[in-house]
Amino acid sequence: MPGNYLDFERPIQEVQKKIDELTSIPGYESEINKLKVQIEKLKTKIYSDLTPWQKVLLARHPNRPYTLDYIDLITGEFVELAGDRAFGDDKAIVGGLAKININEEKSLSLVIIGTQKGRETKEKILRNFGMPHPEGYRKALRLMKMAEKFNLPIVTLVDTPGAYPGVGAEERGQAEAIARNLREMAVLKVPIVVIITGEGGSGGALALAVGNRVLMMEYAVYSVISPEGCASILWRDSEKAEQAAAALKITSKDLHQFGIIDEIIPEPLGGAHQDPKLAAQYIKQAIFKSLGELKSMTSDELIEQRIEKFQSFGIFSNQ
Repeated sequence: MPGNYLDFERPIQEVQKKIDELTSIPGYESEINKLKVQIEKLKTKIYSDLTPWQKVLLARHPNRPYTLDYIDLITGEFVELAGDRAFGDDKAIVGGLAKININEEKSLSLVIIGTQKGRETKEKILRNFGMPHPEGYRKALRLMKMAEKFNLPIVTLVDTPGAYPGVGAEERGQAEAIARNLREMAVLKVPIVVIITGEGGSGGALALAVGNRVLMMEYAVYSVISPEGCASILWRDSEKAEQAAAALKITSKDLHQFGIIDEIIPEPLGGAHQDPKLAAQYIKQAIFKSLGELKSMTSDELIEQRIEKFQSFGIFSNQ
């Protein structure tokens, strides 16, 4: 199991520590096997009953696969394209042309776009902690328009705390860039499949999430505001983030029940970081399934279905 244990994973960490200690000592194979059985039981018990806040922590896990990890694992070819042709290249959003192998003889061409976080400090700064600037959203839209021109399906992978709220971003039209993406994605003539892979934070996530199919990884979260931000507004205390997470209904299970997302993509026991290759395989299968369901629809039908889908969200009452 990878390092960086979360607080609720401490029982697993303790058993794993015992396994590591005994592994270097000959003659303890039987005890090691018993501990391995124990650790699997612990994992099943812990991960089958996670609170919304614990799922937030898993969605933010530092070892969790990011967009470029998934692209590397699911595509046979990927050509990254840069820049918005207006201001610059935002490294918080990556995208380009890709081929996903269906079998040894056949592949699927598409445009794949996603938010990208960093791991080490230098990369986190380069990627702006996964928070895009306006030029990032404009780059994404440029690639989507290119996909439409060449009749290629679009897949977006979303994992962001939200759009960057800095002064420079606001000066360059952050709100307008997000709003334009929402409008333009609604009427693109090609299939769009959206996958929330980690954090789906506010409008910064929605700017890449107007699709015909919206899917979520099992331990991902998707919300109009972070639990900390919600707690700061409602209770003026960010320490009540755990309470806010429960109230916001931000888990994949909740959002699937509400009809906000179409499908939950399973994750390896303990989260995608436990087995990135298996997690990527689940994503690949979900992409093929969703695009297979959409391939028979005409451009007009795709647009109509997408608009109706998002117009149906919410319940309004005069009472």
